[in-house]
Amino acid sequence: MAVPDMQAPKFFSELPEADAFRVWLRFLRLDQRLRGLMGRCLREVGLSIPQFDVLSALSEGAGITQRDLAQQLFVTKGNVSGLIDRLVEAGLVERRRDAQDRRSHALFLTKEGKRVATAGFAAQKTFVEGTLGRLPQGDLAALHLLLGRWRDAAREAEEASQVAAAAGGTGPQG
Repeated sequence: MAVPDMQAPKFFSELPEADAFRVWLRFLRLDQRLRGLMGRCLREVGLSIPQFDVLSALSEGAGITQRDLAQQLFVTKGNVSGLIDRLVEAGLVERRRDAQDRRSHALFLTKEGKRVATAGFAAQKTFVEGTLGRLPQGDLAALHLLLGRWRDAAREAEEASQVAAAAGGTGPQG
């Protein structure tokens, strides 16, 4: 079953191809499609995308706190808390008291959590090879460069917004 595209606004067709807003809308539609497809791939190994995000983060940084995990995933500590509870109940993650701060817990993958995370990585790799991997190497290199530039521009905008907020302003727009 195909993932439906977001409906483009009527004015979309009137925008020049190189218009930033047009590119943004195309990116959003692509993100929606890819998340739907990737979600199906991960469901085959028993995971949702947020669960896989947690297992993936813990694969790279075992022993981190819920606060650090939330920051790494760009979500609130409350969002992570429910996810962790369910992953603990499923036997995929365990909480251990932090030796330095007894009020805090460090998070670790269990043996089963490592197995499921590995299956998730394999599903992700297969998915990426079947989609992005179909592009020619030159296109991949160009896309990598452009995404890096876009990321840098987003970081600059975020920093400017934080500076403006600290100064009592509203950010780059206001």
